[in-house]
Amino acid sequence: MKVAIIGATGAVGVEFMQVLERRKFPITELTLWASKRSAGTTLPFKGKDLTVRELTKDSFKGMDLALFSAGSKISKDFREACVAAKCLMVDNSSAFRMEEGVPLVVPEINPTEAAKALVKNGGKGVIANPNCTTIIALMALAPLHRVVPIKRLVAATYQAASGAGHAAMVELEEGTRAYLEGKPFPPKVLPHPYAFNLFPHNSPFDPATGYCEEEVKLLKESRKILSDQQIRVTGTCVRVPVLRTHAEALNVEFSDSGMSVERAYEILKKAVGVTVLEDRAKNRWAMPVDVAGHDNVYVGRIRKDQSQDNTFDVWVVGDQLLKGAALNAVQCAEVALLGKLAPNANP
Repeated sequence: MKVAIIGATGAVGVEFMQVLERRKFPITELTLWASKRSAGTTLPFKGKDLTVRELTKDSFKGMDLALFSAGSKISKDFREACVAAKCLMVDNSSAFRMEEGVPLVVPEINPTEAAKALVKNGGKGVIANPNCTTIIALMALAPLHRVVPIKRLVAATYQAASGAGHAAMVELEEGTRAYLEGKPFPPKVLPHPYAFNLFPHNSPFDPATGYCEEEVKLLKESRKILSDQQIRVTGTCVRVPVLRTHAEALNVEFSDSGMSVERAYEILKKAVGVTVLEDRAKNRWAMPVDVAGHDNVYVGRIRKDQSQDNTFDVWVVGDQLLKGAALNAVQCAEVALLGKLAPNANP
């Protein structure tokens, strides 16, 4: 395969390269593309330094796969050129997720959707990578939903700086250092001081509903991925001062009494891409320091909601840069182009 990475110098772009190498994706040629400002930068891949070039409409000629993580505008501007070159586009932005005919894919959940993107199959040549929060939640919820349908989800998310990109991660590090040294540090990337602080997710808010874009994505994308428009979803998304790896507290109401704590654990221990981590005696559950750099989504602390029937609480932690972004995108390409989902290299 000839592969192009768009947005190669960003946090997800760097992860793309590492994931491709770890999973031994069959690459005969890898090209790196970014803005004019980043052109000339070199990045390592399989022991060699590759030079980043400025993205143009001709960048996709002869390519089999393009992994995009450069923002919605770039994805929209270069979609036509990519598809016209018969290059499969796997897009990490929100540009096409809700577009009819564009599959929104988490390979462990709806793998058959991936191949539908291929132009030779009548598809639009684009696979949309879901929002990181949605992916991490559904990795734990989809296996349960297959057994007993979920009726309602209430989510509280604790989202790391990685979700806002490399610049936000740097700002958290520098802001923390300044705070400890007693120095002023006005934020530039995020709207509020990040060190030793937390605040509502910084995506645009809808003044009519009070929900931010991130919270709305969780509702709309969950319904599309699970092919179930009846699921009710509400959430509160919060930025926390963690470098990478999102955590989510999920309150899940099932449609009937067929689910139990014991059954949920049994299902999730067998689920592909999921790891159960906990030690109840020590009040020990998965934390970002456990999960950062790991492919699997970690779950635990499953307990019955004492306030109403058929409802359970689940704690979920996943690396936003991996399963929430780069890993999921590469898995989509594996399913669509290679017809298989490879095992996780670092579960």
